[in-house]
Amino acid sequence: MFKKLKTEIGHFKSQTHNFQILVLTNLVYAIVLPVIDIFVAAYVMRSSNDPVKVVIYQLTIYAGIPLTFLLNGFLLKHFNIRKLYSAGMMLSGVSMMIMMSLKTLDLVGIGFAGITMGLSFGFYWSNRDYLALAITNDTNRNYYYGLETFFYTIIAVVIPITIGWFIESSGDEAQIHTAYLIITGIVFLVTVFASIVCFRGTFQNPEQKKYVFFKFHQLWYKLLSLSVLKGLVQGFLVTAPAMLIMLLIGKEGALGTAQSIGAIIAAVIMYVLGRISKPSDRIKIFTAGLVLFALGAVVNGLLFNQTGVIIFILLLLIAKPLMDLAYFPIQFKVIDIVSKIEKRGEFTYILNHEAGLFAGRFLGAGTFLVLAYAISTEIALRYAIVIVAILQLSSIFVAKKIIAEGKLLSPDEPVIDSKVLNEVAEKMV
Repeated sequence: MFKKLKTEIGHFKSQTHNFQILVLTNLVYAIVLPVIDIFVAAYVMRSSNDPVKVVIYQLTIYAGIPLTFLLNGFLLKHFNIRKLYSAGMMLSGVSMMIMMSLKTLDLVGIGFAGITMGLSFGFYWSNRDYLALAITNDTNRNYYYGLETFFYTIIAVVIPITIGWFIESSGDEAQIHTAYLIITGIVFLVTVFASIVCFRGTFQNPEQKKYVFFKFHQLWYKLLSLSVLKGLVQGFLVTAPAMLIMLLIGKEGALGTAQSIGAIIAAVIMYVLGRISKPSDRIKIFTAGLVLFALGAVVNGLLFNQTGVIIFILLLLIAKPLMDLAYFPIQFKVIDIVSKIEKRGEFTYILNHEAGLFAGRFLGAGTFLVLAYAISTEIALRYAIVIVAILQLSSIFVAKKIIAEGKLLSPDEPVIDSKVLNEVAEKMV
């Protein structure tokens, strides 16, 4: 086992300096991601007991993200990418401070906190996606995302259960609020440390080119349709566990425990797949993730009780990283292809891709709100997830077409040992 661990550490060290720093930066920031994704939604749910407010909070986040992607493209002409990347991480702590300072969770306050979190996500994800694209190639992207997801899921074993039981054991409502304030302070400190790690990298800004276009290659339009389908369920991936557990079980401790159990299983699966899978395996991994998510949604819709919620969360925690492990390399491969064909900078496609995600997120959250207002929040929680999960299964066929067309436009090059590729990249730097 020690020999195997040494081999894996050696493989990581064989990657470029910026590869290692980006992974380590995201590793530190991963400590706060479960708090941002899970417990902020749980806080809104606890304070308002209204799933609609949770979804509205998520919608305001989504409204801020594409605008920040666009703003980030402009700011990259004037600021180093490390500063913008760090600003995105630190803004997440600021957003939580705004939320915790609200005396009453009205829609204006929730919206302001949501927009601020959207700014955070916009700066974080636009720069992170570009850097991941810039420092990886198609031969090591499965490894990169497998490694990142492995670390995320390991952290997700410890953080949710620790925070969940810390909140639940705090006592009455006033003490619980104090517990959330303490967590918010820790989140801000962690984002500062993640920023310090980020500045150890020698990341370069994207080549300055025009970022906004309205006409693209047909292959890119296919990927945009895939991004819309991905966006359909993104909001539910984040908020559904918190809403369902707080509604049907009512305890942050149970929420943290469920997240941690699923994360243990997912961590092992993700690292093994990221290490041994090939680009040709991506559609199989993608299909497995989509089917597991749909299965969990259907089980939750049929049972809609504590058992259904736990099954849904366990399947979701395995399904989400499977989908991401396949989706991001597919997306980046398409960007590699169309950016060469159209002679445009890669950030152009990262920016435009967010528009597709936003359209899907809006449709997914809109489905929930229509069912909630027209019928009831219970029906929305029970069936909106089922609807979007089944619709997302069509992503399998879209992804197959994208991969097939990509191979025609850019046939696979001879496989070169990844260590050789990394050594060449280091010399170029």
